[in-house]
Amino acid sequence: MAEPPVARPLEGLRVLDMTQFLAGPFATQILADLGAEIVKLEAPVGDWSRTLPPHFVGGESCYYLSINRSKRAIAVDMKAPEGLELARKLADSSDMLIENFRPGVLGKLGFGWDDLSARNPGLIWVSISGFGQTGPYRDRPAYDMIVQAMSGGMSLTGEPDGRSVRAGLPIGDLCAGMYGLIGGLSALEERRRTGRGRFVDISMLDCQVAMLTYQAAYYLHSGEVPGRQGAGHASIPTYRAFAAGNGTGLVITANTERMWQGLCDVLGLPALKADPRFLTNDERYVNREALWPLLEAAFRTREAKEWAPLLLRAGVPVGEVNDLADALSDEQVLHRNMVLEMRSAAGETIRVVGNPIKFAGAAEPTPHYPPPLGAHGREILAEMLGMQAEEIADYVNRGILREH
Repeated sequence: MAEPPVARPLEGLRVLDMTQFLAGPFATQILADLGAEIVKLEAPVGDWSRTLPPHFVGGESCYYLSINRSKRAIAVDMKAPEGLELARKLADSSDMLIENFRPGVLGKLGFGWDDLSARNPGLIWVSISGFGQTGPYRDRPAYDMIVQAMSGGMSLTGEPDGRSVRAGLPIGDLCAGMYGLIGGLSALEERRRTGRGRFVDISMLDCQVAMLTYQAAYYLHSGEVPGRQGAGHASIPTYRAFAAGNGTGLVITANTERMWQGLCDVLGLPALKADPRFLTNDERYVNREALWPLLEAAFRTREAKEWAPLLLRAGVPVGEVNDLADALSDEQVLHRNMVLEMRSAAGETIRVVGNPIKFAGAAEPTPHYPPPLGAHGREILAEMLGMQAEEIADYVNRGILREH
């Protein structure tokens, strides 16, 4: 029987990756997983995430290793005129450039959109920044937690009687990376028709505001400012996390009348189905503060792992509140190849999370260990720019091209 084809839908797409830390590298790793050629262009000091504590493998931070697989790396001193021209030539030979510098930083080096698009009219430039290229906050620095706070999203996170807290996942960075990909791939499709590239302007704050969705609509319609959401949902009282026995927890989403009745039966609370306070979702919503303690008292009589199969058999969607040890050993997660092991040329290994984009009937490409700083500089200059070995060696000797 023939082996399934390997899924590489973006094969032939060349991306110049001038990103560091999280938002940009996360975006380019997704492209790498989908088959694009990613050329990671770094300054001689390297992506700062390479040295981020506390965990390291072979001198490289686990943070860096988690978001830079299947890329090639070149390190160029763009502050030197010859290095700047090398970077321009690499952009000339690329389909897409992705960067997450503050607006204007690259332009001050002489590396700007107007110049590069004149040289390479088909170039797509994706810029990910805290606040975008325009507006009063354009030049302000921003990080994940700053945009979580400023967007209003952080005000929704935490217990109603507690303090606002950041989301446990760095959604400010990750969502900006994904929106950057959507914009870049949209521009790629437009280029297929027109032959012209685009400058794609992604603001981390914009992305977080966009994700307010129905919460923003509720406020804009009613004028009522929502508070911290805690363990529940703003509209559905039985879409909620509950404490179960022995310190475990679970989430239920009993959204329909059938699910509500099944929930009552499993918990041994059939009288709630006839209680006039809880007959409909609207009534359960109005009387939610009375309902929740009744449900939680029942849930506390067993551990979450005992409740889950009972609820599933009754048609009530449920999920245990897993810690990372539980989640990353879950049979469904492992079945979907969402934990990968990578091995470096030196034999060092690291396990990381996998690519969630699956293509029916196609095998996933083998991930490649993230590259050391400047690991592929010589071959990149030879392949992309046609440079000879002696010329490349001269760049190395003068410190313009850095090798690990």
